[in-house]
Amino acid sequence: MKTILSSTVKELRKKNKLTQEDLAMKSGLGLRFVRDLEQGKPTLRLDKVNQLLELFGYEMQPTRYNNDGK
Repeated sequence: MKTILSSTVKELRKKNKLTQEDLAMKSGLGLRFVRDLEQGKPTLRLDKVNQLLELFGYEMQPTRYNNDGK
């Protein structure tokens, strides 16, 4: 399932003229992780996601979510 994160990573990768292999090598992560991330796999480790995003000057962080709209 494509997500905002997966679409953003793919867009950033292409904008920087990187293949998935290039991105895996530059980030120090496996090719499988990069592919899973771009495909929207829902069970990825946040520290690894941030390790990859750091290359582009981004970071994900937990945000409090309130059901009551507050």
